[in-house]
Amino acid sequence: MNIFSLLERAIMSDDILIKEELTAQCLAYCTKNEIRCDDDFTPQLFSKPSYASKCHIVDPRELPARKDFESREGLATLVHAIAHIEYSAIDLALDAVYRYPNMPSDYQVDWLEVANDEIRHFKMLQSLLTELGYTYGDFPVHCGLFDAAEHTAGNILERMAVIPRYYEASGLDVSPQIMKKLDNKRKNPQVKKLIEALQIIYDEEIEHVHKGDKWFKYLCKAAGKEEGSEEAVYFEILERYQLLSKHRPYVNVEARKEAGFSCAEIKKLGAKECS
Repeated sequence: MNIFSLLERAIMSDDILIKEELTAQCLAYCTKNEIRCDDDFTPQLFSKPSYASKCHIVDPRELPARKDFESREGLATLVHAIAHIEYSAIDLALDAVYRYPNMPSDYQVDWLEVANDEIRHFKMLQSLLTELGYTYGDFPVHCGLFDAAEHTAGNILERMAVIPRYYEASGLDVSPQIMKKLDNKRKNPQVKKLIEALQIIYDEEIEHVHKGDKWFKYLCKAAGKEEGSEEAVYFEILERYQLLSKHRPYVNVEARKEAGFSCAEIKKLGAKECS
């Protein structure tokens, strides 16, 4: 079974059911078999994200502000934005397996499990969008995560630092704030469903970030980095990608600790206290 061919098809497809079926096939196979890659296999660089056929892609500065959650359209814009992050995360998790074929089997299974979770998250949000009278692609999106994946394609250590350990970890900071803002509107059944979906996503994203943390540290060791230097390596990568200047109004200390971050890292990211 050539799982890399299946992964390529899954990443390129804009059909969530095809992504789901191919991901399930790859996960079932990888949990029982050692994966060997042909010596002549070269992962391709994708010229555009799979959602390009469905969504109007704009510069992040052109996205409308999401403040009005009272109207169906206002709530739908928020659901759509979160659904887009989850959809993007599916392809990123699949790409983490496809692009780095020589990693251990445990790595492949970890990221296929993540992709499986992200598919389920997207489908929950897609269902809620349908209830609101909209569908994925009805609002503009940006391709920041796709760009970040493209920029880190040639270096798996940087990929693990930037995608799960930076972008996904940032979601752990943001999700509780969104749920807090929505809490006084939970009498609205769609808002209640969104809060419940966000809680599921939040709980499972902690494990996703933890997997990124595990493989980041594994790769530091494999690259011969000095023991205890992981923090310095991480912040050097963030500095190189100009990510340290991003403002963080809130740093989720407990979730980040659970996901593998040290208190020194958490404080450097902006938390005032961590113990």
